[in-house]
Amino acid sequence: MLNPSHPGKILAYFLGGRSITEVAQHLGIPRTVLSRVLKEKIPVSADLALRLSEAFKTEPELWLRLQMQYDLFVACQKKHTRIKPLETDRAA
Repeated sequence: MLNPSHPGKILAYFLGGRSITEVAQHLGIPRTVLSRVLKEKIPVSADLALRLSEAFKTEPELWLRLQMQYDLFVACQKKHTRIKPLETDRAA
């Protein structure tokens, strides 16, 4: 799996030179929330995905898919205990 970009990095391109304050006001969210997404500190929520899709004429699934791909990549990079598969032929 390639290293996917955080949705905040993609969102920065969509701002097109607009200020964070201007876009946050347009979206109806606090400036700090948009800033934290752009700085890759917090994820894109379902609510924000809907707002972004309306503002930038995209599909909300685009933003959620970007977030999911990023989250999955990050999770795969973490070391964790290997989990053995459950037996599937046990009688109930």
